[in-house]
Amino acid sequence: MTTPEKRADFSGVSSRVDTTADKVDKKADFSGVAASVDTTAETTGDGERTYTVERGDTLSQIAKQFYGRAGEWNTIFEANRDQLDDPDLIKPGQVLKIPAGDRSSD
Repeated sequence: MTTPEKRADFSGVSSRVDTTADKVDKKADFSGVAASVDTTAETTGDGERTYTVERGDTLSQIAKQFYGRAGEWNTIFEANRDQLDDPDLIKPGQVLKIPAGDRSSD
């Protein structure tokens, strides 16, 4: 005699979906965000600007940063002839004088 095959009884099973979607804040909270700006450019007490050379810098890049035109590299070179003999030989750590320039000619 064979016994009938038992089938799973799911009559007492219930389902429920739990989500946090309705609990999500719609706006981002930036209250804990802080920012700082670091630069190697400084202004001395008499208004003269200086720039500390970083690895990979060129006078053209520095001129572009301060004057908006890479072609103004010679302005920086001439202002620093006391420490520069060759415009292609600037070294990290050197502090260069940055003469005032007119950015309106951009």
